Amino acid sequence: MTRALVLAGTRSGCGKTSVCLGLLRALARRGLRVQPFKAGPDFIDPGLHAAAAGRESCNLDTWMMPEPAVRECFARLAAGADVAVLEGVMGLFDGRGGAEEQGSTAHLAKLLGLPVVLVLDAASKARSLAAEALGFARFDSGVRFLGCLANRVASPRHEQIVREAMGLVPELPLLGCLRRDEAIGLGSRHLGLVTAQDAADLDVRLEALADWLERGLDLDAFAASLPEIAGRRAPDDAARPADAPKGPRVGVARDRAFCFCYAENLRLLAAAGAELVFFSPLADTALPAGLDGLYLPGGYPELAARELAANVAMRTAVRGFCAAGRPVWAECGGYMYLLETLVDGEGTEQPMCGALPGRARMRARRAALGYRQARTLAPGPLGPAGTVLRGHEFHYSEAEGTADASPAFLLVGADRETPDGQASGNVIGGYLHAHLASNPAVAAAFVAACRRGS
Repeated sequence: MTRALVLAGTRSGCGKTSVCLGLLRALARRGLRVQPFKAGPDFIDPGLHAAAAGRESCNLDTWMMPEPAVRECFARLAAGADVAVLEGVMGLFDGRGGAEEQGSTAHLAKLLGLPVVLVLDAASKARSLAAEALGFARFDSGVRFLGCLANRVASPRHEQIVREAMGLVPELPLLGCLRRDEAIGLGSRHLGLVTAQDAADLDVRLEALADWLERGLDLDAFAASLPEIAGRRAPDDAARPADAPKGPRVGVARDRAFCFCYAENLRLLAAAGAELVFFSPLADTALPAGLDGLYLPGGYPELAARELAANVAMRTAVRGFCAAGRPVWAECGGYMYLLETLVDGEGTEQPMCGALPGRARMRARRAALGYRQARTLAPGPLGPAGTVLRGHEFHYSEAEGTADASPAFLLVGADRETPDGQASGNVIGGYLHAHLASNPAVAAAFVAACRRGS
């Protein structure tokens, strides 16, 4: 049997990721099989989860994914673990909009029937912390709470006051008090925390977070209190018989410049028959042999622009692959890589692949953020024109000099409708980060295009 919980916060920045990483590592170093999940569209936290738990983390999102897909993914991965930990997104009740719960951590917790542990930020608060907790405890009667953790507790006296105040909220038992310790936090930059690929001394920091968590929480008692979930292993549709025909080889960019990729996207591509072959546009000088298609996910090409530019052999290979008419799908950072140049945050313009016209220029302020429903505007490797899928945008760059190009998608957000990216033959790229579970037929279409070479 698997024990499970949702670790949620009152807001972004309350410390829930630090708590989650400490919990994952503390449980894992006890020899438990710990399966992490991340609510929402974030790419960075799952990478840190994997480093802490030793198992790949998977995003779950009730707006980007149909509810059956959410349940199936959770059941499939949690079934092989002793403990499943789902880290929330933003505040517990924050989702796509103010009046609806889709995309929120609370919606996920109710859908999966999981109890919530709420992280409260106790900094500069005393009795008011209890008032805040009471509001969360009573806002939605459908959410089942296991208790709460008070974070950033300043001193023994502060802890005493917090414990006295939280005694007024029996609906939300106080499970532990975590002391303020700025030295153990992970660094941040644009788009969020530093990625697992770039974090210095990450393992040391994870061990420190686990020690910090255990100083404020009786971990053994906490783990024993987690409810068991009845789970049977869901069928894995990625499994294929040994005598199945060999699928097309799809090259997937993966390194510190291209590390934003949903685990479910890769699984669905494999389930559709693709043989996934990983390569590094930073370190490799040639594409893997015998590729039938390319998938270039997002990441931080702007932080590695000089290195990407210096790898002339790889840029030439990618440009040639695109020109040869093979299917290529590029998302956000991958799209930036396909353009002619990239202007980094210091204003230096670096050559990129030149497979698509235009350049990407970094801005000081965020260019776009939010959920998007996308519709393809031309037939291509993702399917016929009018194919609909869901995902999100989050980027600081803008594509310039592409006015005469044919856009790839029409993106519909909460308050706007905009064209995105470029479609040129079998090459499709844009700022959209698509979640293939929103329309698995897209994965099948891309693999089929790779199989026939068009």
